[in-house]
Amino acid sequence: MKKDRHEKLKSSNTAVNEAVLHANKVAHMIEFEAFIDREFVFSQKSDGLIVSTPTGSTAYSLSGGGPILNPKLNAISLVPMFPHTLTSRPLVVDANSEVKLVLSPANDVDLQVSCDSHVVLAVLAGDEIVIKRSEQHLRLVHPSKYSYYNVLRQKLNWGSRLY
Repeated sequence: MKKDRHEKLKSSNTAVNEAVLHANKVAHMIEFEAFIDREFVFSQKSDGLIVSTPTGSTAYSLSGGGPILNPKLNAISLVPMFPHTLTSRPLVVDANSEVKLVLSPANDVDLQVSCDSHVVLAVLAGDEIVIKRSEQHLRLVHPSKYSYYNVLRQKLNWGSRLY
């Protein structure tokens, strides 16, 4: 994730689970436009946007109504946070896509981007935030009898087989 101001890179960071655009005040509406691979997708008024990897899809993104992404998928999800329209829904795109968020100059609160809930970057009205896959790769190691679906059943209390 990186943010640009006046076509100059102002900061950059990496996230494994998600990058979240939000106001620094709780429950405060912000305005932004979203582009995927330089194509305009939507404008939105909401409390923010969660951009999640498959690894992060069962955490904050899921609690915000986002989809569960199988870790074998090469995808990311864009999950609106309390959108101010009923037609705004989560969107799943190819993980190689570049997501650009352009913050409206009309925003009158301090804005932030959180990376995995640890790193918080301040952003300003009018900034551009670019989110794209890192050139570095992460390999997760699991025990030999690891089952992704078993983990989901336990985490989400889906229950056991009926027969």
